[in-house]
Parts: sequence; C-alpha cells; structure tokens
Amino acid sequence: MEDNLVLEQLRKIRAELDAARERDHEILARLGGIETGLTRIARDEAGNYAEVIHDRHSIDRIRERLDRIERRLEMAD
Repeated sequence: MEDNLVLEQLRKIRAELDAARERDHEILARLGGIETGLTRIARDEAGNYAEVIHDRHSIDRIRERLDRIERRLEMAD
C-alpha cells in the first residue's frame, strides 16, 4: 500500500514536471518570436538611419551648389 502512495506521488510529480516543460517550451517559442521582432525593428531602424544620413549628405550638396550659384550671381550675404 505504501508503495502505491509513493508511485502515485511520483506520477503526480512527473505530470507536473511535464506541464512545466510544456510551459517552458511555449515561453521559449514566444521569446524567440519577440527576439525576431526586435531584430526586425533594429534592422529597420538601421535602414532609417542610413536614409537620414543619405538625406543629410544630399542637403549638404544642395547647400554647396546654392552657395556657388549665389557667389556667381553676387548674392552672397
């Protein structure tokens, strides 16, 4: 009889352990999805930053051209 109680307790422990492993698996899968999402956001932000830098260089070139035009027309401040 005592053996049956021990076996019953061991079965309960095993069931709880299996449930915990299943939860861990679900949590890890969800965490992987979050990491993937964060990676995409970081990649998009890096692309946005590159576009901003490109735009700044374009504006700098336009300013240089405008300065040259103003000097040619003697319109400089």
